[in-house]
Amino acid sequence: MTPMRVVIDINVILSALLYRTRSLAWLRPLWQAGVIVPLVSRDTIAELHRVLLYDGFGLSDDDRREVLKLYQPKCEAVTISQPPPVPECRDPSDRPFLELALAGRANALVTGDQDLLALAPCSQFPSSLQANSEN
Repeated sequence: MTPMRVVIDINVILSALLYRTRSLAWLRPLWQAGVIVPLVSRDTIAELHRVLLYDGFGLSDDDRREVLKLYQPKCEAVTISQPPPVPECRDPSDRPFLELALAGRANALVTGDQDLLALAPCSQFPSSLQANSEN
């Protein structure tokens, strides 16, 4: 079976990695088993690295490296040389995730972000998944 190619927004990734006993814990075993392949771009992985530095998470450098080691090796890097046209986003920080989903030919964009979910009717994805983020 071909794995589903997905773009996962930052809040969902963080919930799956940092809050293993909550409602998004099911997601992590899917990428670990290769059932889904998370797509990342230079911009989206940089955003993940940036967010992991937030004081509120209380992560040491070793903790951050461990979290990234659980995620990054399972990801497929997509180079976006010419960003595709995407619907206008209320939050400009969502744009790289939409561009990645289109450029990487994702099957779905997994998000709990209301701004991204509002774009679902005009998206070009064959499917979309809604996740409830907890952080």
